Amino acid sequence: MNLSKVSLTKSSPTVSLTKGGGGASGQLRINLNWSQGGKPAGGFLKRAMGGGGSVDLDLGCLWETMDGDKGVVQALGNAFGALDRPPYVFLDGDDRSGTATGGENLIVNLDRLAQIRRVLVFAYIYEGVPNWAAADGVVTMYPVGAAPIEIRLDEAANDKRFCAIAMLTNTGGDLRIDREVRYISGTQRNVDEAYGWGMNWTAARK
Repeated sequence: MNLSKVSLTKSSPTVSLTKGGGGASGQLRINLNWSQGGKPAGGFLKRAMGGGGSVDLDLGCLWETMDGDKGVVQALGNAFGALDRPPYVFLDGDDRSGTATGGENLIVNLDRLAQIRRVLVFAYIYEGVPNWAAADGVVTMYPVGAAPIEIRLDEAANDKRFCAIAMLTNTGGDLRIDREVRYISGTQRNVDEAYGWGMNWTAARK
């Protein structure tokens, strides 16, 4: 079994995980970390970037189940999700200090893949000046029995607070992962509109 890392890029943006071939069952962990100056910074780095104030970065996702139910998993509003019931996606915490070496992780319960239609993984700057170029962000997905999947946030956009990172789509029992790395201005509502999720949004704070 070849477990060497798979990198999703502009020229090779898609990978498929299959139940028979590995990766489309068990718990899929999705991690976002930064590195500064070639050294891992540990978790979400909350520090002055590019002369701005301290930055609070968060990992989250939009989700949709096969029965048409939709929602968001994120620290904002304490919407941490669940693994044993819809949405079958769980956020393991909110690292505001930047000191957690494991960063923040989304866990997707792929043993319930039959109930999952799609998941859009995103990161957003909750507080501070948007400056994605100041850190080398990388998302790594760890499927069970398959190679880790890496997506680098290598298209800097310093005026936009959100980055849609990857779309996970259930295609007939296989899990397709598409690289997005699409920066979006505004709020979660604007991310929703960009991808046609169709939810109603209200303001919330952590």
